[in-house]
Amino acid sequence: MKKFTYFTSEFVSPGHPDKVSDQISDAILDACIKDDPSSRVACEVFCTTGLVVIGGEITTSTYIDVQEIVRNKIDEIGYRPGMGFDSNCGVLNSIHSQSPDIAMGVDIGGAGDQGIMFGGAVKETQELMPLALVLAREILVKLTKMTRSKEIRWARPDSKSQVTLAYDENGKVSHVDSIVVSVQHDEDVTNEEIRNTVIKEVVRPVLEKYNLINDDIKYYINPTGRFVIGGPHGDTGLTGRKIIVDTYGGYFRHGGGAFSGKDPSKVDRSAAYAARWVAKNIVAADLADKCEIQLSYAIGVSHPVSIKVETFGTSKVDEELLAGAVEHIFDLSPRGIEEALELRSGNFKYQDLAAFGHIGRTDIDIPWERCNRTEELKAYCKK
Repeated sequence: MKKFTYFTSEFVSPGHPDKVSDQISDAILDACIKDDPSSRVACEVFCTTGLVVIGGEITTSTYIDVQEIVRNKIDEIGYRPGMGFDSNCGVLNSIHSQSPDIAMGVDIGGAGDQGIMFGGAVKETQELMPLALVLAREILVKLTKMTRSKEIRWARPDSKSQVTLAYDENGKVSHVDSIVVSVQHDEDVTNEEIRNTVIKEVVRPVLEKYNLINDDIKYYINPTGRFVIGGPHGDTGLTGRKIIVDTYGGYFRHGGGAFSGKDPSKVDRSAAYAARWVAKNIVAADLADKCEIQLSYAIGVSHPVSIKVETFGTSKVDEELLAGAVEHIFDLSPRGIEEALELRSGNFKYQDLAAFGHIGRTDIDIPWERCNRTEELKAYCKK
């Protein structure tokens, strides 16, 4: 009898209350950077029934209409009157300028805070991401598109997914064990219709794409039997509470820092993107099948305090050599990361990342997903 180990990742829709908060935080960041790329932003959002509260520190030369940004984002996500939360909610703005004690370290090119950041890549999917996270995300991307287009007329914005994979004794994906989907819905739809629609029109097309259909998959669709009250009306939302959803679904370690609402001087965000960039290039260069990068920083210091390369026994070269290659090829100072990854360019919107994930995206061009250092890495490791 075969022995399996099991691994699970989850994902949440843009209508999840924490994701509503993340997207508002990053929409405010986008508005600041658009007209003033040097803006310093640390914006947090709390949302609940009929109310959005914005707080934090922003220093910028431009004017942003916070009220308009909040209301437009809520409309875009899909909340309407009668759902307990919509764009007619109250908006309380409590933003002030960045502390000069922090600014003095950032102004000279140092990190905006201390901390540890992780990034990873693995040969489980074409985009070198953990398969469970990719499946959970694609299920909700499809569900969200069908909700917004009214192809599924009874669905509301708030939803969650969860995928459990079985791994064989060699550490390879064997099959999908179970799938959980919870979707907010109108009152007049039956559980049977929800289950049939979600499995047939949402989940199975995603599994077919990866040739993962099997008759033994366990489906848990709206397992409580009712999910009418959702979004910020059903549960309060806070910026930065979905950090595992935002990255690798728990497959790799996480330093604990959130992304949304933070400008690139905050290494919680920029260095986590850089760690993914480094790890992905190492795996794409076929120097390892699986790689995790840890970076650490001190506030006001311009280069990482430490760089660690972990390949989980899959490296084709010595890990010390890999670490030397990383230090030689990648400029991992805060300003070096900002420039290399175009973090203040306005070429992409941070709010799009907040909606469907910051790592492993294939639907938009984001610089830390580019495999543009593979040849340099190969050349260095042949020395």
